[in-house]
Amino acid sequence: MILYWIQKAIAFAAFIALAAMGELLTEKSGGLNLGTPGTMCVGAAAGFIAAFRYCSAVENPSFIMILLLTLLTAFAASALMGLIYSFFTVTMRINQNVVGLVLTILGCGLAEFLSIFFIKSESGNVRCDSANTVFTARIPFLSEKLGVVSDLLFGYGFMLYFTIALAIILTIVFNKSRVGLNLRAVGESPSTADAAGINVTRYKYVAACVGSGITGLAGVYCVMEFKSGAWATADLITIQAFGWLAVALVIFSFWKPLNLLWGSLIFGIFYWGYLYIPELLGVELSTDLTQMLPYIITIVVLIIVSFRKKKENLGPASLGVTYFREER
Repeated sequence: MILYWIQKAIAFAAFIALAAMGELLTEKSGGLNLGTPGTMCVGAAAGFIAAFRYCSAVENPSFIMILLLTLLTAFAASALMGLIYSFFTVTMRINQNVVGLVLTILGCGLAEFLSIFFIKSESGNVRCDSANTVFTARIPFLSEKLGVVSDLLFGYGFMLYFTIALAIILTIVFNKSRVGLNLRAVGESPSTADAAGINVTRYKYVAACVGSGITGLAGVYCVMEFKSGAWATADLITIQAFGWLAVALVIFSFWKPLNLLWGSLIFGIFYWGYLYIPELLGVELSTDLTQMLPYIITIVVLIIVSFRKKKENLGPASLGVTYFREER
């Protein structure tokens, strides 16, 4: 039972961590994008619609085409949300918190509209089994030959391993590459970076667009694997809640990509706790109460983090602050 619990927690943790990586990339440039939940919804809707329409139009859908259409559409639609965010916060210099919250509302509404318009179903409640098969395909041989170990290490779709690889890549980029160091400089002190010849506007735009695109991939990953390839507009509320968890996870991880992996695993363990904790304790607990655990833990963690004022655990110095070049 414990191993099955951990396996479900890992599967849950993967798309939360992936969404948080997108937000982390944006925050490294000094942008606080509270539109992450809306961006996840847009990515989920766009990716599912692309897969659903393709699979409905073709008798024998191609594995590669499903993969490319789903991921590219989700990334592009979500990157557009990042572009909107950048235009209003960087070019128009509007308050980042306000823009982010508006984008969350816009994203959820847009996702619902797109699903109704393209899927022709007001409630959604449709499936795309071919896409689900693509996203849940296991690694050949490794997922079959090692018994319980196989299920625990290799019993997942490819997006889990993509998430782990992305965390490693981002760590190397932030700490070893010139682009990463310039990005961190923009997030710490945009005026100093500007004086050093770094194009602050370009870095903020690219970070927000690419970060939002990654967040959108997490949205479609949630639908295709966690939701088993089923789409219902009512699920947008759940995806939105996961988006807020991703925003909190960035703070919990102290803005370090590798920390996102184990931090999201903790969230995953508590998310599925309602299935296993009562049995382990031998008592009956309210399902609604135990399902609140990941959100309660989030609040507790944020309180604890707020008291840890070590410099290495703090976010970018200019996070959430609008940069006015004229004031440099």
